[in-house]
Amino acid sequence: MSDDLKENVMDTNIWLRLVFMLLFAVVFAATRVVLVAVIAIQFLWVLFTANRNEKLLSFASQLATFLYQIYRYLSFNTEKRPFPFDDFPSDEALLDDNEAEVAVAAEEAAAEPETAAEAEVVEEKRAAAKRKARKPATDKPGDEAASDDASDVASESGIEADKS
Repeated sequence: MSDDLKENVMDTNIWLRLVFMLLFAVVFAATRVVLVAVIAIQFLWVLFTANRNEKLLSFASQLATFLYQIYRYLSFNTEKRPFPFDDFPSDEALLDDNEAEVAVAAEEAAAEPETAAEAEVVEEKRAAAKRKARKPATDKPGDEAASDDASDVASESGIEADKS
């Protein structure tokens, strides 16, 4: 075994992450079952009353955001551990898909690209708007979580994050 491989295998942080990943995989599966139940209850509510239940909408949004946070942690897209190691997501953490689509369409209509370079800039702005729409509202500029998100965005765009 090479020294790097031996060092990686002996790194307790990696093994601790595995423990958390297994824990969150179980939580992920259980939360999905709860979300399916909420969806079924919401369907029945709409079927019988012709109105959506706002409390169920809010709770379903929180569960969906929580599942998204777990998925990002399990797939190594972030080092930030979800609830209970962080706050439970608010119901305003994700924008409604229709609102995000309207914002992107308005931005596209305002700036029709004439060159390939302009088209690339518009595409980057669209991706940034979608990321911003999905970013939890609880992050503060000075938070450690905010720096995690900045490095996540940087890694998604292929740019190395400044660690200073």
